[in-house]
Amino acid sequence: MDQHTLFRAIPGVDETKQSLLAYDPSLAHCPRESLRTLIAEYWEGQRARIRAGKLSDPERLALARHLPLLGQFLRERLAPRLKKVINATGVVVHTNLGRSVLSAEAQAAVALAAGGYCNLELDLRQGSRGSRYSLVEELLQTLTGAEAALVVNNNAAAVMLMLDTFCQGYEVIVSRGELVEIGGSFRIPAVMAKSGAILKEVGATNRTHLFDYAEAIGEKTRALMRVHTSNFRVVGFHARVELSQLAELAHNNGLLLLEDLGSGSLIRFEEAGLPGEPTVQETIAQGADLVCFSGDKVLGGPQAGIVVGKAELIAQMKKNQLARALRCDKLCYAALEATLRAYREPDQAKTQIPTLRRILMTKAELKARAEALLEMLTEAVGERFLLGLKEDVSRVGGGAFPQYDLPTWLVTLKPRAFSALALKKALLATTPPLLGRLEEDAFCLDPRTLEPCDEALLAQVLTQAWEKARLAR
Repeated sequence: MDQHTLFRAIPGVDETKQSLLAYDPSLAHCPRESLRTLIAEYWEGQRARIRAGKLSDPERLALARHLPLLGQFLRERLAPRLKKVINATGVVVHTNLGRSVLSAEAQAAVALAAGGYCNLELDLRQGSRGSRYSLVEELLQTLTGAEAALVVNNNAAAVMLMLDTFCQGYEVIVSRGELVEIGGSFRIPAVMAKSGAILKEVGATNRTHLFDYAEAIGEKTRALMRVHTSNFRVVGFHARVELSQLAELAHNNGLLLLEDLGSGSLIRFEEAGLPGEPTVQETIAQGADLVCFSGDKVLGGPQAGIVVGKAELIAQMKKNQLARALRCDKLCYAALEATLRAYREPDQAKTQIPTLRRILMTKAELKARAEALLEMLTEAVGERFLLGLKEDVSRVGGGAFPQYDLPTWLVTLKPRAFSALALKKALLATTPPLLGRLEEDAFCLDPRTLEPCDEALLAQVLTQAWEKARLAR
């Protein structure tokens, strides 16, 4: 049959809309123009199939056949782009999945700030205009031992603001081994160049000594800077100068010592088998003038860049015109304050903040959860999947503790009718989507990153994926 005849067989938009709303009245709440536009888009997709020779039978264009598909198409296109996802990957701070999950207290604080007016910039004691910077500054002073603090919208912004405020047009000395690239191709040299600071790199990729910094100091030098290598690690024959030695060198020469901790933490994680990374408070105590770190990585709060350090330096940063462009909104401050308040009692923080709780989960605890999941899923979907348990590892993620594993137990699923890869793809289209990982031709669920409320959804989501994968064969 010629294409023109097939094109004429496609129902009109108005006819389609009337039939669709009669078939599925729940779509009546959708905006009318959006309905018309998306219906036209759907039929244009059928025209493309005709042009490609994939559709040649006019009966397959009957409107009744397409109403269920149209309803599904419209719901998918009209649904919010940002949606809940079940994280069973075992990566605790998963950048693609929004990094840290907020504590219940932080979620409640965000809801309170979002649902009404709040004193974001109101001094309730004086009844006059206040500063949003003061909302968490005292907490950060107490927790880190710093004289003052400032919060901006992420750690890259914090680095930019530090350099722009103090080093524009001047040299900043950095070890070659610390000129790293983080996610999204953001590189420390590029960030420094954008700030107007002049990078002066010293040492070798694997070894930098105190004399390298000392010999590089010149008339245009304004600061020494250390950068955490994030998800890059140098092992073997390497050397790094102690922060206290850099502080002495910087201050003896009238220079600033800046420290970019990346995923800074307020507690240590040796009990989870991770290496002894310096905490923010230890870094301040060793003499750094300004320390910046993320609020949304192992700290367990919202996306934010936090700068702590000398009061006179923080005061200058607050006056920088760039600070307004980089400032946080009320929702960020609400979540950050609630997160920081938990750290006043470190043992409380370890149980209250989901990121800390998940990093510190024991292997025995994870095995018990995996066994319970296995029993539940075997009963619910055992006819469709071959299920089992295996020992494996989780990761902290977010650039923190690279190459260090967290022992865990996985629930493994092998579909009886198709491949594990087909299951993985189908799970991206379920409600909600479920992300796990493929290992040895099995789709694996790591209980470390599963929310308690998600476990009840697993059987339902796996059933959805089974049907989608089966129909796609």
